[in-house]
Amino acid sequence: MTLPHWALLDELRYLEQGDSVDRQFYLDLAARGLRMPIGADLVLREQPDPEAILLDAGRLGNVVEATARRYHTPLAFPLMDLRLEKADLLEFAGVPESEIDQFHFIEPPSERFAADLIAASARPFSRRIQANQGAVRYIAERTELVPVGMLIGPFSLMTKLIADPIVPVAMAGSGVTAAEDKGVCMVERCLQMALATVLRSAEAQIAAGAKAIIMCEPAANTVYLSPRQLRGGSDIFERFVLVPGRRVRDLLEQHGVDLIFHDCGELLTEMVQQFAEDLRPAVLSLGSSRKLWEDAAVVPKDIVLYGNLPTKTFYSDSAMPLEEVRRLAADLSARMAACGHPHILGSECDVLHVPEAAATIRRKVVAMLEAGETAL
Repeated sequence: MTLPHWALLDELRYLEQGDSVDRQFYLDLAARGLRMPIGADLVLREQPDPEAILLDAGRLGNVVEATARRYHTPLAFPLMDLRLEKADLLEFAGVPESEIDQFHFIEPPSERFAADLIAASARPFSRRIQANQGAVRYIAERTELVPVGMLIGPFSLMTKLIADPIVPVAMAGSGVTAAEDKGVCMVERCLQMALATVLRSAEAQIAAGAKAIIMCEPAANTVYLSPRQLRGGSDIFERFVLVPGRRVRDLLEQHGVDLIFHDCGELLTEMVQQFAEDLRPAVLSLGSSRKLWEDAAVVPKDIVLYGNLPTKTFYSDSAMPLEEVRRLAADLSARMAACGHPHILGSECDVLHVPEAAATIRRKVVAMLEAGETAL
C-alpha cells in the first residue's frame, strides 16, 4: 500500500551525513506514493525580503528546507533559476550585470577566449551563485534531507547566448560545418563554452554536498531541433544535446551524484527514449504536453518518471479550474498505476509565484497533492 504524501517525510529512513543515494531510493519514493511540486519560489516569495534572501546562503537554505518540509518530501529541490550559468559565463566576458539578460554574441567568440574561459574554472563565483551553493551546503550539513543541486543544460545555455540559434543549428544538422558558416561556428563555440560553464557549476555544487543534481534542458525540443532532420537521420541531437549531456552525467557519476533530468519542451517520443537510454537519469521529468503513461513504454522501469501536471496554468481559474486540477491529478495517478511504471506526481516545471494569483496557485498545488489520495 502507498502512504499518503503527508506521511512520507516521517516514515522514510533519513539519510545520515555521508551516505550516498542510489537509484533504489527514488524507486522507493515512487512506490510509497510521493507527490511533490518543484516549489521553492512559492515559499521564497512569502518572505518579506526575498531579493535579500537570494544573496544569503543560510536564509536561502532555510527556504529550501522549509519547501521540502511543507510538501513532505526528503528531496530538497532548490530554486530553478536557469539564468545563473549565463551570468557566470558573461561575467568572465566582462559583460555588465545590467546587460546580461539581454546579451547575445554577434560574432563567434574566439578560440582563445573559449580556452581562457575553460582554464579559469577556479575563478570566484558571484555572490548570488555562492548563495545557491551555500544553500546546498546548508541542506547537506544541517538537515537530514537530500541536497539537490540545479543546472541549466549545456544546449539550453547555448541558446541563451545567441539571438537566433535555430537557423545555425538547422544548418549544422544538415551538414554545414563551422569552417563553412559563421553561424554554425557560433553555436559550436558557444556550446563548448556552455558545457565548460555547466561543468564548473556542477563541480561547485558537488563540493557543497549535492547528492543529486537536476539538469534542465528545456531548449532541447522540436523548436530548436528539426523533427524532419531528426527523423531523416541527422546527428544534431546526438552532437548538440546528448554528447554534452553525457559529459555532465559522467562527472556526476564520478562523484556518486544522481542525475535528475528535466525537459518541459515539446519532444518526440524518440527524444524521450534517447534521454532515458543515453543519459540514464535516476528521475526523468517531462512537461505536460507528454502523456507519461505512453512514455513509460520507452523508459526503463528503473527510471522514475516525474510530473507532469500543467502547473504553468495554475495562476488562471479560466485556463485551469481547481476541479480540473483534481481530475487531472487523479487521472494521471491512476494511469501510471495501471501501466506499472514508477512515478512521482508533481509539477511540469517549477511552480512560480505570481503576485496577483498567489493564493490560487497554492490552492491548486495542494489540490494536486491530495486529489484521489487515500490514507492507510
